[in-house]
Amino acid sequence: MVKIDLVTGFLGSGKTTFIKEYAKYLISLGEKVSIIENDFGAINVDVLLLDDIDCDVEMISGGCDYDCHKRRFKTKLIAQAMSGHTRVIVEPSGIFDPDEFFDILFEEPLTNWYELGNVFCCYDINTKMLSSDSEYILVSQASIAGKIIVTKRLNNEEMDFNYINSLMKKYNCQRVISNDDIIYSDELNVKDIINSSFKPYSHIKEQVINENMYDSLYLLDKDITLDKVNEVKELLFKDNNYGNIIRIKGFIYENDKWMKINITKNECDISNINIGQKVLIVIGENINKEKIEKLFD
Repeated sequence: MVKIDLVTGFLGSGKTTFIKEYAKYLISLGEKVSIIENDFGAINVDVLLLDDIDCDVEMISGGCDYDCHKRRFKTKLIAQAMSGHTRVIVEPSGIFDPDEFFDILFEEPLTNWYELGNVFCCYDINTKMLSSDSEYILVSQASIAGKIIVTKRLNNEEMDFNYINSLMKKYNCQRVISNDDIIYSDELNVKDIINSSFKPYSHIKEQVINENMYDSLYLLDKDITLDKVNEVKELLFKDNNYGNIIRIKGFIYENDKWMKINITKNECDISNINIGQKVLIVIGENINKEKIEKLFD
């Protein structure tokens, strides 16, 4: 049987960074690893961020509708199972409901090939004041995680469990997150979480995620400068006329080098990278694409 791991986490919570470390450890154990980047968007830039890992990295992007996306995901899992991999790691979109993962995994013929390994949820320690849809997504991801990877902390700050546990209670989940459930990413030793499995907690399933509420603007093949990014980033996050901007990610090419862009309300990571693609993606709720495009033009 092929072990399959699910790594969830809301937008910008650090899933890809965690997966790089996790996959490298599995490879060191002799596992034949495949990573599936499973995104609803038209372009998946995270694939390029995994370029330095010695394993198979596959991508599922877009789809004309939700059912089409599920079919692509299932087809990819079948192909990976038949390719001799011993471990498959799935990194879905940050607005992914894990119910889709389990629905597909327990369908024939996948039940004959796969067994569930670990479910992780990456959680930005600065998370607060999410919308109702985003709260529901976070609960669906965190409620079942064998281990919650707490990211983005500074100066060894301790996690305040009040917010996430208030959400658990709001959606009738009996799980109470405590220190036993988490590990800080800056203290992470993968061998300590390799058998984290998952938690069988349930929550209210009545809410349907409004997929139309989340949207992405793709700025393709534009010569966007670092100065321009720095100029507009604060405006986008502070002015609700552009929508509720959650994340800006992608790459820019300037002065003969590629730079990786990953910006949220609480973090700005701009660093050099070996390879990239001229694309910047603005992700958020109810975003005003025309107004944002004018900013970059």
